[in-house]
Amino acid sequence: MRGARDAGRGARPFGADASASDDTFPVGGPPRAPRPASRARRILHALLPLLAPLGCALAQGSSAARGAPASYTRADTTRLRATLDSLAGAHRGVVGYAVRNLDTGERLERRGDETFPTASLIKVPILVTLYDLAGKGMLSLDDPLTVLRIDQVPGSGTLQYMHPGLTISVRDAAWLMSTTSDNTATNLLLDRIIIRRVWEKMEGLGLPHTKVHSKSFLRISSVAMDSSVKYGLGVSTPNEMATLFELLARGRAVGVSADSAMLETLSHNEDYHLLQRSVEGVRAPHKTGATDAVRTECSLFYLQSRVVACVFTKENVDQRWLIDNEAQLTMGRMGAAIVAAWPAAEKEKT
Repeated sequence: MRGARDAGRGARPFGADASASDDTFPVGGPPRAPRPASRARRILHALLPLLAPLGCALAQGSSAARGAPASYTRADTTRLRATLDSLAGAHRGVVGYAVRNLDTGERLERRGDETFPTASLIKVPILVTLYDLAGKGMLSLDDPLTVLRIDQVPGSGTLQYMHPGLTISVRDAAWLMSTTSDNTATNLLLDRIIIRRVWEKMEGLGLPHTKVHSKSFLRISSVAMDSSVKYGLGVSTPNEMATLFELLARGRAVGVSADSAMLETLSHNEDYHLLQRSVEGVRAPHKTGATDAVRTECSLFYLQSRVVACVFTKENVDQRWLIDNEAQLTMGRMGAAIVAAWPAAEKEKT
């Protein structure tokens, strides 16, 4: 099980198996004054009821302090770094990554603070901003959204094929944006929350380089045209996106309840072509992104410990939209190496 083991088992009160006191009369003579050692034992026995609880508490505290760090197995990070760097170096394009074990504190990165196009990975900051506004009462996840013909855009998602006039909830749009990367749903949400609010939320979380520029397939809506031309839909760094996923895992992006709900939604993401490509049987809330020359993904792997892995690629030579695209194969091998570096989660007993 994840988390520190229960502490204090086996702690025994002082004197639990102490021998009987030796303040007895000698045979055939009057009582003698107790020896100093005997007097000390009498005092100790009198104090035992008071000392026992304190002893248990100290033992438990000591056990907890010893047990918590040892609850999680650490990785051979030297080997893992060599593997990831070898894969990144062989890739025909630019690769950056950030890998963090949230329970052991282990961290690895390559080009961690370099800005990359996010493609649809930027939809996670949009999701976080949406839940933040809902938590502040500025909107409701049950508010209705009407899909008009002018809202429907190409790319991923199914709302582009639905009849105009269809009404869905904000919650439904958030689900579609997060699980199938629906571009029309994304644009409906951006109309509701306003792009600049995503900037403000990310800056408030200490992520100043994480920006959404425009609505999907509508560069005319960009609020930062130069950056939009350079990066596309959004921009971030491997470290900033890893921090966002870490905040979600710790319940500090919006709040414990909202963050849990967002991670549950992201655990239903339907794209398994990148980091998840060779991973099986691991719960992993994640979001991907893709354009011709870009592949990105950030994932939270629930192993014996929690591991955040964010991999960004850009300037990819292989721009085919096929299952064996080079960036997808590279990221698949990186995901497999990351998951193999730490023990799997223990299966729950039924």
